[in-house]
Formats: sequence, structure tokens, C-alpha cells
Amino acid sequence: MTDRTTFVSLEGLRSRGWTDGMVRDLLGQPDVQGRSPRQAAGALVRLYLLARVEAVERAREFRVCARAGGAAGLAGARVAAEGRRRAVLATLRAEPIRVPILPPAELERRAVRYRREVGGAGADDGGTARWQVGYLRNALRSYDRLLDGLFAASGRAEAERLLRHRVYAAIAQAYPWLAEECRRRMDGGGGGR
Repeated sequence: MTDRTTFVSLEGLRSRGWTDGMVRDLLGQPDVQGRSPRQAAGALVRLYLLARVEAVERAREFRVCARAGGAAGLAGARVAAEGRRRAVLATLRAEPIRVPILPPAELERRAVRYRREVGGAGADDGGTARWQVGYLRNALRSYDRLLDGLFAASGRAEAERLLRHRVYAAIAQAYPWLAEECRRRMDGGGGGR
């Protein structure tokens, strides 16, 4: 069951001053979809993370769109895409990255299992820094949803770089012995694993 105190429905967004166009252009896809307890048929309701909504509301683009009656009314798709890009970047900067904290032996065990699952080649070298960071990055894939609604022309590469940097910085902070591998990956030296 979804904890509705941390989510806002479309109806809730409208009561906060959002238009449907602003929701589409600035928030993109909902974070989750749930069933409405108010309707007998249990119709699907789109829910947006409150923290993400509040981060976008603090952005300049939201205020501009709110004054203009929605991003689509400003100057078309290009302005909407730019507003979406800025909103996603603001959300990426504001979203706390929560790295799972594991004892070193458990992290090593999980990294070995992860290496085997993804078909990592080479000797059974245990949970090296490379595979430990790969396991942790995979465990944090849920943050990739913050990129929803961004396409190549609307700054997706920039947002992916920011997200990659924030995730690896959080891993390095939580696990200082992995900092060198995290730096290598932030500099573009790491693969997707």
C-alpha cells in the first residue's frame, strides 16, 4: 500500500495551483499509480512524490509557468522542454541520495552475487571495489526515474551526468574505501556496472 502522506494526487496538485499542462511539462510521468479509495471501481490515480513536487515549486520555471497559465502557453514545446529540463535538474539537486549501509563483509557477498548475476568475467576475485560500486549503483537505480520526461534534445545527457555524479559521490561518502572507484566512474571511466 502506498503511503499517501508523501504523495500528491493530480487533484492535490490542482489545489496547489498546478494546471494539467504544468503537471505534464514540469513533472512528467507520475511516480506511482494507485487505486482511488473514493471510487467504487477503484479507478487509477496518478501520484507524485511530494518532495519532487516541492522541489519543482521552488524552481523559477514553476513561478513563470504559474503566472503565464502553464508552460505550453508561453512559447510552445521548446519552452516546455526547457522548463522540464530545469525542473528535473532542480529535483536532481534537491533529492537526497540514500545509500544502503552494509557491513563490509555483507557488501562483498552481495557484490560477488551481483557479479555472477550480470555475468562478470574473470577470476572469482571476491567483491572488489569495482563490483561493490556496481552493486551499489544498481541498488540505487530507482533514482533513474527522476529522468523521466527528458529526451536528448531537452538536456537528458546533462541530467544523467548530474545524477551519476550525485550517486557516486553519495556512495563514496558512505563507503570511503570505494571513493577512488567512484571518482573513476564520475570521470567517465566506469561502465554501466
